[in-house]
Amino acid sequence: MRSSSAPGKPLRCVAALLVVSGWLLQGCQSAPDVRSDYDKSADFAKYRTFGFVDRPGTDQAGYSSIVTQDIEAAISAEMEKRGYTRSENPDLLINFSGKLQKMQDVRSSPSAGPYYGYRGYGAWGGYNEVYTVNYTEGTLNVDVVDAKKKQMVWGGVGVGEVTKQHMEDRQAALQKAVADIFAKYPFRAGEGVPIKTAEK
Repeated sequence: MRSSSAPGKPLRCVAALLVVSGWLLQGCQSAPDVRSDYDKSADFAKYRTFGFVDRPGTDQAGYSSIVTQDIEAAISAEMEKRGYTRSENPDLLINFSGKLQKMQDVRSSPSAGPYYGYRGYGAWGGYNEVYTVNYTEGTLNVDVVDAKKKQMVWGGVGVGEVTKQHMEDRQAALQKAVADIFAKYPFRAGEGVPIKTAEK
């Protein structure tokens, strides 16, 4: 078992993934930005089974965390929906990781004061109040790799704002995060022709 390079790092990593999964749970927030891409030269028709890398990016302490187990279960469900079977000798290997990043955004809003003048050129109105918003951005990445060639054939990432609201149902949030990312996965097991995916 490999030890952590700094005291408390495993706990911080787990906490980070808990919060990363939490941004999708907040119904009042805007939808996360989900992007994906795949290797156009890869023969997806030959892929029928999947498995996971021995140590995904969410594990930093040498053992499988509860967050890792929940993400694996969510990804397995999405792959099985598409006809893939989990195997000890898979065609595809899956890795995943998450991170948090402090962000700052300059925003503006119309002044709350009275509005005078024509087309916003009045002495007492027609201006915006500028303010700075500090927030945390969460990212969840999923990589699908050709097990024999050791080359990534598909990648999906979800990025969204993390709120401070306590996440009460972490497992459901992770399932939704993974489902949103895999809505962009364009293949079914044993089929080489991409299908239409979600627009978001």
